[in-house]
Amino acid sequence: MDPEEWRKGGKYIILPPGYDKSKIPSGYFVMQSDTYRGYALLRSVLKSGSPEDVKSAIDYSKRVKLYPYSEASNSPKTTFVDASKAVYDSAIKYDDSFFSTLNEIVQQEPFLERDRVMIDPLRTIGINRGQNFSPDARTKEIFKAAVNEAKDWLVYNYENIKPFYGNSNWFFPADKENVMSIKSSFGIKEIYPIDNRGVCYMIAFFSAKHLGESQYYLMSIKDKEGNLLKGDSSYKVTVPANVPVKQYWSMTVYNRETHTFIRDSKWAARSSQTPGIKKNSDGTVTLYFGPKPPPEGENNWVPTDPKGDFEILARFYGPTPALFDQSWKLNDIEKVN
Repeated sequence: MDPEEWRKGGKYIILPPGYDKSKIPSGYFVMQSDTYRGYALLRSVLKSGSPEDVKSAIDYSKRVKLYPYSEASNSPKTTFVDASKAVYDSAIKYDDSFFSTLNEIVQQEPFLERDRVMIDPLRTIGINRGQNFSPDARTKEIFKAAVNEAKDWLVYNYENIKPFYGNSNWFFPADKENVMSIKSSFGIKEIYPIDNRGVCYMIAFFSAKHLGESQYYLMSIKDKEGNLLKGDSSYKVTVPANVPVKQYWSMTVYNRETHTFIRDSKWAARSSQTPGIKKNSDGTVTLYFGPKPPPEGENNWVPTDPKGDFEILARFYGPTPALFDQSWKLNDIEKVN
């Protein structure tokens, strides 16, 4: 579908796996789901971070309605919940409960074509559709050891992803074959990027269908000297002027261990739309990361947890060619003494 058609708004119908599309009445944009459960992310790209533009985005979002198709003729209402203060623990559990969660998915969801290779291996550990999963105490100990060994392997690969620029410590998490596979719904027969796919889903809970097009991400877990970013230390990065974006850019801090927001943090990010963010005289922006704000104040500061390591995700919304041809380069993170 032409992206311009989506921007006009309209009615969308979300279908479960295997649904007969011929039964769908006209006038709907059809969205076929591969699974019975799912979620949607609707993002408003603000003109600025001003209270007026934020309010405009909120007002628009509340015009969106979501309801069962069976209630379409009953003027259905949608309940909106402000979840900004709620705690939602999305961290991966590296213990035997990981396998219990995996079993729940196998019991409730269809096997996607890309995942059918796992049917037999899962049976060898007692996960089989339609059968009870009840590992004994010894098996649970083995599961715990296995999932932690897998974590160590994933972390090793994560820490050794090819840098985006030469010897820089910024990297794009998904490799070329993974991006190609996602765009083709894993339909390219000559590639099957299990390793990089595993690394990406260790640090993120979704992947955009057109990854790296309308948005692009660069991550860093190390400073300019190649040392891991420590939450009890202070750092800075100077973002060069003329960032190659049509919309905006941001930098967000995450807990290095869980790849989630740092709980109870004052805020998690700073962006080109942050009200009060300070620019240098040459158009650059210096951001600070650490357990305490720098002498310059809090405007350009993102807090860290002194009890653990952290990682930084730089987002570029509406990236332009200068990002990809590297005529514009993001500086490495520097430790502040």
